[in-house]
Amino acid sequence: MTKTLMTFGDSNTHGTPPIEKRGTYARYGVGVRWPTVTYAALGAGWDMVEEGLPGRTTAHADPLMGPHMDGQLGLRIALQSHGPIDLLTIMLGTNDLKAHFGLTPEGITAGVAGLLAIAHCDEYQTRHGGFEVMLICPPLALEQGPLSDVYYGAAAKSAALAPLYAGLARHWRAKFLDAGQHISPSQTDGVHFEPDAHVTLGRAVAAAI
Repeated sequence: MTKTLMTFGDSNTHGTPPIEKRGTYARYGVGVRWPTVTYAALGAGWDMVEEGLPGRTTAHADPLMGPHMDGQLGLRIALQSHGPIDLLTIMLGTNDLKAHFGLTPEGITAGVAGLLAIAHCDEYQTRHGGFEVMLICPPLALEQGPLSDVYYGAAAKSAALAPLYAGLARHWRAKFLDAGQHISPSQTDGVHFEPDAHVTLGRAVAAAI
């Protein structure tokens, strides 16, 4: 029987390359984006749904990008749009580091807690026949390049996230992967991943599954 993986996240799940000039749009192709690398590594017997939205947060409407950036709303929509699924990966928190949100590491983790509560609630577990969750902590964000003003103060905050995320995963009995143990963001913009990082992360996720 075929199993289905849903990858829920932001621009790094969507496959946005490092940004050299703000206001431009691009996306890596199949075979480069980490969800597609994971899918290929899992082999026969798996299907996949990619749910990556650039700008998505753990729980917050963005005054600049819109209310649809609220990840908790997005997760509900995704879980009602697709299925049944067998495994859900969640990698969010990078956009919550943006200076205009003014969030602490604990505040970001609270948003992730809400996502895990939604994923584990009876409504969606029953709808999909039961599915596992893997929480992925994003790697350390850097404050450099064309996004440095947007992510002012992000480095210190992001460095505190992994143990907080790990604690949440233990509480919910979810799988956990610290992406920062495997990859770092690009030196170009300090946030997005180079192609080799996508490949490395995709393989790490497959191994954790």
